[in-house]
Amino acid sequence: MTTLTIDSQRLKTVRKARKLGRPKLAKLINLTERQLTKLETAKTATLPEPAVLRLAAALQISTQALTGELPLIEDDLKPVEHTCTSGCCG
Repeated sequence: MTTLTIDSQRLKTVRKARKLGRPKLAKLINLTERQLTKLETAKTATLPEPAVLRLAAALQISTQALTGELPLIEDDLKPVEHTCTSGCCG
């Protein structure tokens, strides 16, 4: 299985800029809040590629931005766009 190394500080920076709490993001990517905290506090974190893809999708950024291969752009640091279509979120 392919693994990717993400920049933990970048993960935390983008999560906070997107105004996503740890509990919500953890649920979106199928991790526990404790696992997400460990990812954010480590210097770097190596994850299976599917986990990195889920994380990038939830944060609405590219995997390359999450791994540090590409720089963060201004749009990466704006609040996340809500995509609820069920009407439950208003």
